[in-house]
Amino acid sequence: MPTVTIDPVTRIEGHAKITLRTDGHGDVVDAHFHVTQVRGFEKICEGRPFTEMPALMARICGICPVSHLLAASKACDELMAVKIPETGEKLRRIMNLAQVVQSHALSFFHLSSPDLLLGMDSDPEQRNILGVMAKNPEMARDGIRLRQFGQQILETLGGRRVHPGWIVPGGVSEPLALAHRDQILAAIPEALDIVRRSLKWFKSNMEQFRAEIRTFANFPTMFLALANQHGHLAFNRGWLRFIDANGEVVADNISGPAYKNYIGEMNQEDSYLKSTYFKPAGYPDGIYRVGPLARLNACEHAGTTLADEELAEFRELERRTILSSFYYHYARLIEMLFAIETMKRLLEDKSILNKHVRAFAEPNNFEGVGIMEAPRGTLIHHYTIDEHGLMTSANLVIATGHNNMAINKGVLQVARHFVEGEKMHQGMLNRVEAVVRAFDPCLSCSTHAAGQMPLKIELRNPDGELLDTLVRG
Repeated sequence: MPTVTIDPVTRIEGHAKITLRTDGHGDVVDAHFHVTQVRGFEKICEGRPFTEMPALMARICGICPVSHLLAASKACDELMAVKIPETGEKLRRIMNLAQVVQSHALSFFHLSSPDLLLGMDSDPEQRNILGVMAKNPEMARDGIRLRQFGQQILETLGGRRVHPGWIVPGGVSEPLALAHRDQILAAIPEALDIVRRSLKWFKSNMEQFRAEIRTFANFPTMFLALANQHGHLAFNRGWLRFIDANGEVVADNISGPAYKNYIGEMNQEDSYLKSTYFKPAGYPDGIYRVGPLARLNACEHAGTTLADEELAEFRELERRTILSSFYYHYARLIEMLFAIETMKRLLEDKSILNKHVRAFAEPNNFEGVGIMEAPRGTLIHHYTIDEHGLMTSANLVIATGHNNMAINKGVLQVARHFVEGEKMHQGMLNRVEAVVRAFDPCLSCSTHAAGQMPLKIELRNPDGELLDTLVRG
């Protein structure tokens, strides 16, 4: 059976390839998204003091280290059975929302705007951030500035932009200084202007992507996101909620170790990325999605003025749940608006300068689960320890793992629509990659349990002569 291979998939975080199989007449009959890297954080942590987990787990990723820092700290909070001081909780929220802004800005402007601005069929040599700078310098500057805005907040709060150690078990390590609060607040108006300008541009250009909207992982699935008692977007605190493609609640009030009753995990032979599924429905019927699109589908309101206005308009796209994964881009812009508005509200609260930001305790539980919303979707850190406070196990359930089945199904949907094997052109294949970019996968984050991919090792001498080959699979 003829095979088309896209290797590597470009403009994503990590290493992956796509294989398309055709029937010999140009029609795609099968497609797979293969993650070709593996890491071992779940095993590295065994035997280490649980207090090391936030700093260790933050090293999983250089783009969203705060997500792992926070999820690990939340799991450690459970191990210690402590109540986080109110100000410490608010400061955690600010850091997490700053990371949402910088990560979404990276995805929208640096990774996906070349497709959106220049077109899916544009010259691949120009279809990058440099091409964006040449055609629309203001958009390129906006993307750089918005990501800088988020990173500067991380640096202001945590001491550095990548792998900050400020969030700790029990809260945060240092209170917020008045000068730092005022510094962040001063930058907010510009950031809001950038996001509102970007939303206006995106909405005015959607019409030219009707074919992509129809085919970019556009099918009924369930959605998973954090929920809270207010019905607002929940990033830090809440419980897990599954909704179906009509927006009806399927499972609710899921917290702590109970997530394992609803989320199953499995390894596939052709990828190092675990796939998760809704256990009551089984595999593969239990397909669901997480991330910005899922969060907007699951919430009743965003919870801030400007974001709620945009969310109301967003929901006019469909009469029910928004299903096309092309709209992940739209959802990221709305979430950035929400994040900036929420940071402003939290920073203007007088209690944000309170000095009581951390609780201290010894281990009081042998099991702890930290659940929160990372930029790419729901993140779960599940730890167990022994009587000495040493790690006995860790299970990491990552956003890209939640989305893995939907990504694969989306790749097949796009390939079947756009790819004709006998008349191959680059724009076809770029759309297959672009549906993956819509999910904004983070592969370094997600590959912690090894699958059984085919492996080929070649031994060559200094002259390049092949001496031996070892093949698995």
